[in-house]
This record gives sequence, C-alpha cells and structure tokens, in this order.
Amino acid sequence: MTTAFALDLGGLPVAGLRAGTPGGLPVLALHGWLDNAASFLPLAGHLPELDWALLDLPGHGLSGHLPADAAYTMPQAIAQTLAIMDALGWARCVLLGHSMGAAIASLTAAVAPQRVRALVCIEALGGLAAPADETVTRLRAHLAALAALGDKQLRVFADLAAPVRARMQANQLSESSARLLVERGVRPVAGGWSWCSDPRLMLPTAVRMTEPQVRDVVAAIECPAQVIYATPAQAYFPEPERSQRAALLRRGRLHTLPGHHHLHMDQPAAVATLVREFLSSGDVA
Repeated sequence: MTTAFALDLGGLPVAGLRAGTPGGLPVLALHGWLDNAASFLPLAGHLPELDWALLDLPGHGLSGHLPADAAYTMPQAIAQTLAIMDALGWARCVLLGHSMGAAIASLTAAVAPQRVRALVCIEALGGLAAPADETVTRLRAHLAALAALGDKQLRVFADLAAPVRARMQANQLSESSARLLVERGVRPVAGGWSWCSDPRLMLPTAVRMTEPQVRDVVAAIECPAQVIYATPAQAYFPEPERSQRAALLRRGRLHTLPGHHHLHMDQPAAVATLVREFLSSGDVA
C-alpha cells in the first residue's frame, strides 16, 4: 500500500510517498530532473520488502518551491537530503537515485559517508561536468535567463492528454509511465492544467564542477554502490566517461541494461532484480 506523507523543512514543505514494508531496509528514493515521487512507484512495486520513502524534491511535484532568494544547487540538495533523513528519523539508509537524483545521492554518499548504508545510482553517477573555460559563458547564460523568467507565461493544457504525449516524446516513456509523472506533476488552473514544478528549474545551470572535481567526489564514496546504466549511452552522459566514473568506486558494481533513460519505470522488473541482488549481498548486509 502507498501512503502520502509531508515534511516541514524549516518552512519548506516537502511531499512524498511511503511504500513497501515499514521496518524493512530504509530506502530514500531521489527522482530525476522535472520528475517526481511517482517515478519510483513501478520499481517499489517490485521490491515490496523494502521500506520506501519516495520524495518530491523541492521545486518538483507536490513539494514547495525554494524562496526567491535561494537557488537550486547541488550543495543545497545534499543538505536537504540529509535534513529529510533526519525528519524521517533515519540515521542511515540506502540512497537510490535516478538521473539528477542519482547525482545528488552519489554526492551525499561522498560527503556524509556515516549516513549512507549503500548507494544505487540509475543513469548517473556524480553531477554533470563542464570544462573550466565555460564558466563565464554559463554564468552569463544563467543570469540572462533569470532576468527574462518573469516575463514568461506558464503553458496551460486543456486536458492531460497533451502533457502525457509531451513526456512520452521527450523521454521515450510508455504511456502508463508518462501518465504517472504527469498526474503528480500538474496542477489545475483556469482553462485546464499547468506544470507545478518551479519554472526556475528550467534555467541553465550557473556553475558546474569540472570532470576532475566530479571524479574526486566519486572516488571518495566509501559505501557499497550499484550503478545501472541504460545502453546505448545517452548523449548527456556518454562513454567512456560514465564507465570511467564507475571504475573509481571503491566497492562498486556496474550493470548495463538495454533501454532508455527511464528504464526504472518501463523496465522495473529487470532493475528490481539487480537492486535486490545488490541489497541482499553480504557486502551490504
């Protein structure tokens, strides 16, 4: 059975879903960019023995948006992840993330090793990197987009069919997977429905770590780690970089599965088999 929960992080409301078996191995699931907690419902359904907390990260789904003077950054996301664990009463847990959520999870595991029992990363490991000589260009693009944000109007959909099609086309998702994300990712407005995610999430990232910095973080992860990549590789995270990062893990496993970026949604049984084998191994237990 799945139940809703809500947390208050210093005035910031954070929403989520609980699933699985209370008292089982605690797993905090962090979704990808512009997704929400429903991203993990198919996977959680195949792993009912775990105690799942599926989050809507701040700015996504039913969670609140950051204040106007606060930015969405990786350090902020790490701090919020630890605060959410505290609010759940979990001193240690498994962090399981997809895409952006996997980046947050892997950085959290590196900087707070005492809090992370094991790490499962799907379609990312460490954050997106950029060359140092792109720094000024990125800052300029971010500030220009931020200045123009106030003039943009939110798109309104007459019904849910259009946003479901948009997610299917953008992410190669099945209709059922796209609908899961859309139903939790929109809100009713005059004339229909609009995305409820914070429009600032669409801004170009102001600052990214360089690849050597990301690799330094990945190499610092102490806990057992399972990395699952879709094959062929996505353009944003190509070979050989993604395999080279996985090779830096001290206690890491790497598996690839034929599929697309959201393989945990459209192929949950295959992903669940890998996760169960990993979490039941002597290394984790």
